[in-house]
Amino acid sequence: MAVAPFVPTPRVALTKEQHRQIASGLFNYTWSLLERKRRTASLDDEMLEAAHASRFHWGHAGTPLNLSIAEWQVSRVYSVLGRGEPALFHAGRALAIARRFRLTPFYLAYAYEAMARAASVAERKVDRDRFVRQARRTSARVRDPSNRRMLLADLRSIP
Repeated sequence: MAVAPFVPTPRVALTKEQHRQIASGLFNYTWSLLERKRRTASLDDEMLEAAHASRFHWGHAGTPLNLSIAEWQVSRVYSVLGRGEPALFHAGRALAIARRFRLTPFYLAYAYEAMARAASVAERKVDRDRFVRQARRTSARVRDPSNRRMLLADLRSIP
């Protein structure tokens, strides 16, 4: 006899605004953990869980831009943790969303940055170099000079 899978259903559904608030708060919390110079293994786990939870909530209330940024952040966390394959997976999702929805050059370039960083962690040097070139080419179309400088600095930080 086959057993039906357990699918929990929330007793009270969250509103779109509640999803947005939770997603934003978790994104910012994840970012604060990424910026820490030192983290324990427990904080690394919490950072990864918070990034995924943020992405989950953006999936219920976000725009394609929010989703691309959330996938970028999940990829960044995996890259920081030295986990190349899941970093590549989420970077690929960020890039696919950026391309499909024709996000501005800033967000497209950051999706390429995520691909380059993840490829570096996965020890795929040819792919890393290709994505760094694509990010640099795309950065030339970023209008805001401070955004362009930030992006180029992030590209230089890729090992």
